[in-house]
Amino acid sequence: MDTQLKRGLLEICVLATIKNEDSYGYKIIKDMKPYIELSESTLYTILKRLETTKMLTVQSVEHNGRLRKYYHITKAGLQRIEDFKSEWKEVIAVYQFVIKEDEHD
Repeated sequence: MDTQLKRGLLEICVLATIKNEDSYGYKIIKDMKPYIELSESTLYTILKRLETTKMLTVQSVEHNGRLRKYYHITKAGLQRIEDFKSEWKEVIAVYQFVIKEDEHD
């Protein structure tokens, strides 16, 4: 899969994971695991990029004597999910066109 496409899809998946509830790194990985395998290093790179682009905010909270970072989706992050849903319809149309050619073989 194209690296840029995969990166964008993983960003959307992370945003979707925290859409309804703030979460932290380990839980995000755990929640995504049934669908997508994601390493910690990849996740934290994505989270940093999403924070930089203002699609999420971070709050440190003490948990069992340690600080845990909780990630919260912003309006920009929610809008990115909605934009993705609209854009994906175009991708599906292209895919259907491509496989239509295969059906004629």
